[in-house]
Amino acid sequence: MNDVFDRSKHVYKSNAFEEIIKDTIRFFNGTPVHELPPPENFIGTGVYALYYIGKNPYYKILYDLNRLEFKQPIYVGKAVPQGWRQARIVGKSQSSHELYRRLCEHANSINQVHNLDLKDFHCRFMILENAACDMIGTIEAALIRCYTPVWNSSIDGFGNHDPGKGRYNQSKSDWDVLHPGRSWAYKCQGKALPLVDVERKVCKYLSGE
Repeated sequence: MNDVFDRSKHVYKSNAFEEIIKDTIRFFNGTPVHELPPPENFIGTGVYALYYIGKNPYYKILYDLNRLEFKQPIYVGKAVPQGWRQARIVGKSQSSHELYRRLCEHANSINQVHNLDLKDFHCRFMILENAACDMIGTIEAALIRCYTPVWNSSIDGFGNHDPGKGRYNQSKSDWDVLHPGRSWAYKCQGKALPLVDVERKVCKYLSGE
């Protein structure tokens, strides 16, 4: 045992690792863009991004950026194999529909709200299989750092699920305040941020103030 602490001996550095991350982002940005949800079911887990090209005034800057080319996602997420958190995923990435299922869940959320239209959303995604499944969380984080999507970095709650009976004492998320309509969100009894404050937050964030 060594009682002398040397931080440098605990720091992992790898140029190869950095290049792998850059390569995954390049590949991701070259994948086809589809409507949301994609036109057919498919097997796979991985990472995805949603793009908005509608004219909701909150997101005018996204419309301007994406109307000719999908440049700036509104949300980035991941879909991992069942058992991922307990490391019980052997072989499951090759039989899982989690990525498609997750995109369908998002489409359902958008369909329920009153001030968004599903036809204004598109998606792109990257399927990660076998050992590459271990990179899903890392690539998702890298994409969020790269693009800082508003629904990841400022307005939280889009990816939330129904908390279930007995857990509705929590607050409605900022996303559900800004985009009301999800039936389970109305059951949340906690004190949420007022709409005017959420509107101010999203406008300030997207304007870069």
